[in-house]
Amino acid sequence: MTDEQTVEGGLDEPTELEPEQGSLALAAPQDSHDRAEWEAAAAAVLRKARRLSDDDADELVWDRLTRTTLDGIGITPLGTPDLLDGLTTGGRPTRAGAWDVRAHLAVTDPGTDNEALLADLEGGATSLWLEAGERTDWGVLLSGVLLDLAPVVLQTSESGARAFLDYAAGRDLHPHTNLGLDARVATRDLAEHAWQAGVRVFVVDATEVHDQGASDVQELAHSLAVGAAYLRTLTGAGLDLDEAARIVEFRYAATDDQFTTIAKLRAARRLWARVLELSGTSVRDQHQHAVTSRPMMSKYDPYVNMLRTTVAAFAAGVGGADAVTVLPFDTPLGRPDALGRRIARNTSHLLVEESHVAVVSDPAGGAYAVEKLTDDLALAAWELFGRLEEGADLAPLVEATVAERDRLVATRRLPLTGLSEFPHLSESLPERPAPPESREVRRYGAAYEALRDDPADQRVFLATMGTVAAHTARATFATNLLAAGGIGVDVAGPTETADDLVAAYAGQPVVCLAGSDGAYDAWADEAAAALRAAGAQWVVIAGKPRDRVDDSAAVGVDALAFLRRTREKLA
Repeated sequence: MTDEQTVEGGLDEPTELEPEQGSLALAAPQDSHDRAEWEAAAAAVLRKARRLSDDDADELVWDRLTRTTLDGIGITPLGTPDLLDGLTTGGRPTRAGAWDVRAHLAVTDPGTDNEALLADLEGGATSLWLEAGERTDWGVLLSGVLLDLAPVVLQTSESGARAFLDYAAGRDLHPHTNLGLDARVATRDLAEHAWQAGVRVFVVDATEVHDQGASDVQELAHSLAVGAAYLRTLTGAGLDLDEAARIVEFRYAATDDQFTTIAKLRAARRLWARVLELSGTSVRDQHQHAVTSRPMMSKYDPYVNMLRTTVAAFAAGVGGADAVTVLPFDTPLGRPDALGRRIARNTSHLLVEESHVAVVSDPAGGAYAVEKLTDDLALAAWELFGRLEEGADLAPLVEATVAERDRLVATRRLPLTGLSEFPHLSESLPERPAPPESREVRRYGAAYEALRDDPADQRVFLATMGTVAAHTARATFATNLLAAGGIGVDVAGPTETADDLVAAYAGQPVVCLAGSDGAYDAWADEAAAALRAAGAQWVVIAGKPRDRVDDSAAVGVDALAFLRRTREKLA
């Protein structure tokens, strides 16, 4: 691809026909139900939950249940054959069998790090991804590593890559070894040197925009723009187009939104195949390295990260990634320890060896919702890629995505378990050494983490109204909400009157009333007045706003704004 060449054409222009698919009836006639019956049954549940009114048509159930991604793509709750009408399938996984279990390490001390790398390899890692400086002593770091069996993928400077090639001179290198360079700045002689050594040279790292908050479509479009720029640079430097296409690897983020991750990796292969086709090369493959998302992780209740990365690794494997890196659960705390690294690599082993996820080459193939989502992501990314090719700036689009995600996190419509939901205020975090400098990561829960980093000095008096059974639901809601902002509570316990609350009150500047609607109607005003008379300066109610209180905490409020107001009053 030259500077004069542009990417033209669309994704809806199939290059080959897919074989016609048959069908298999799995239910007896009396067990079959049409769409209208499903709509009626689901609508009845939504009406009971007050998410659908009696006047709403049953057909609206799918509008209520459809989830919209940050890219504005609707994900239907019901996959049906009609979703595939007019779709051009593509991007199916090409990997056969287990994926490459790739361990990550940011190098600080080659000697100590060598022990960690050997432990990873002995524990089942099949390749290494190394962030290393240009003066890294490769002989010490890679002592005992069999380079012909374990691919090494670098993230280093050009001089660091040259030093690695000098160290590896005369050795057989695994063909999936990759210098991890940026083709837009790397010199031609280094590329030719690596090509002659039989290894890959370049990585299109889409996680660089994911870590800054990019959406799935933005991540895909960015990878295409960088990949196309690589091809132009390499062919402009005199490399054969087919050779240029073969020495590039793509790196994508895998999140705990499993179906979107599966569809994203499928869409990525389809998109890159289209770019290669329009470029005139015979190559169609995309070698994918999936990394569990850094932004989705939390430094508080970090053990929950094990669950997040397990789901993400499952999605990466099902989506067809050739290599998968599970980042250790304690990565947000600093430099992961041996336990974190062991659990990370064992996550892939459990999925591959015990859950048999890799036995089927394309587990999601033919799933209506996944095929539809793959197509939607591909078409949206292709359109954005075209705009980037014409000079559009991705940065403001990413910032808009960050703002929308922050809004969803603040209102807890995008819940973060252990952080915005069910936080554990008294937890003791594991201590980890500071990691070497790396790129900035905008974690989804950063605003909540900042509040937790500086816990409130004073506690809120939780004025529980009535018996335990009467106040438990709202008291629990308020306790969890306040804990998300680093605020503890002192609970009044079972009460019958305002005098009972005043007797349990210990002078806290902020009080939160928590009870049933009946209790609020009966004596919330009296309780608020009595607590103010006893010294309360700010009265909050758990539930919808009411007269004679200063603030309210209910489902759907901007939790971060509420927590900041509450902390100001506590101060």
